[in-house]
Amino acid sequence: MHPALTALLAGRPVPLEAWRSWWDQLEQRTLGPARDSDRAQAAALLASLTTGLPEPATLAALTTSLTERAPDPGPAHPGSVNIVGTGGGPATFNLSTAAALTAASMGIPVVKSGSRAYTSAAGSIDLLERLGITLTSSHAATGEDLARHGIAFAGPHVYPPALTRLARILYPLTLKPFGAFLNTLGPLLASVPVTAQLTGVCAAARLDALRDLAARTATRTVWLATNSAGADELLPFADNTLHTPGGAIHLSAGSVAPDRGTLADLAPHPDDLTGHFLRALAGQGGDTATHTIALNAAALALASGRHTRWHTAHAAALDALADGAPRALAERLRARPREAAGV
Repeated sequence: MHPALTALLAGRPVPLEAWRSWWDQLEQRTLGPARDSDRAQAAALLASLTTGLPEPATLAALTTSLTERAPDPGPAHPGSVNIVGTGGGPATFNLSTAAALTAASMGIPVVKSGSRAYTSAAGSIDLLERLGITLTSSHAATGEDLARHGIAFAGPHVYPPALTRLARILYPLTLKPFGAFLNTLGPLLASVPVTAQLTGVCAAARLDALRDLAARTATRTVWLATNSAGADELLPFADNTLHTPGGAIHLSAGSVAPDRGTLADLAPHPDDLTGHFLRALAGQGGDTATHTIALNAAALALASGRHTRWHTAHAAALDALADGAPRALAERLRARPREAAGV
């Protein structure tokens, strides 16, 4: 067994060089002499990390060992933002994707990362596939989409290639059993060329660990959002806190948007996934859904620096939804040829 895995399972610190050695040997398929040793050790690693995140130094070293192997996305697009959540909280429809389209329709450059569903009815990638909106296949294509549409939905190329290699070695076992770990760290592992990122953190995720990793992220400013309902997005009827490098921003229920509504108003619609989503983008998903999308879009507007006041940003998002601008943007993205997205 590789020393990195031995130390991890024993609860001892694992330094950066040990993680580098682990990924090197995984790539070379030399983790052990037995035929299935690579797969067994890969599964053991993910199982341990899914059971519980390691202590901060080990987690930081692991994250660095992954991100340093990812291709350089190039300079961040000025004033651009990403919104992504850890998942695992109360079931809601695809609010972060709706907020991304709304912010983009307000003139804020958005590069959206995401994943498939691990615990939810449909992750952002599942939804985009059903809508017919193509993910970008390279950093160059992301830049082209951003210049043309004001928004780009980044494909798997933003994640460390070592994770793809890990998935291939585990096959036919899927990564779904390890979704808790992958969803928790995924938002901070993605190489997204933005200046700011809003990451929703559910109650089950390790906020302390994510705050430490966010502080170590040098490529973009990371805001972590939590709330009293345990969801991984801002909610108008809950008390929200944004953990930013400049300190905590507290948004009490009703302070920006009306505090009417419950989580039931934001429930997913798996039998009408795309229809309900498109109606919500036109402000026709119910008052609670409209204000929730607008609140998260407002957070993106402030994180980008485009707006400085919550109520002004929220009002601008409401105007965009009332005009149907986010839905019109989604329809334009659906209608484009695949070749235009770099596919």
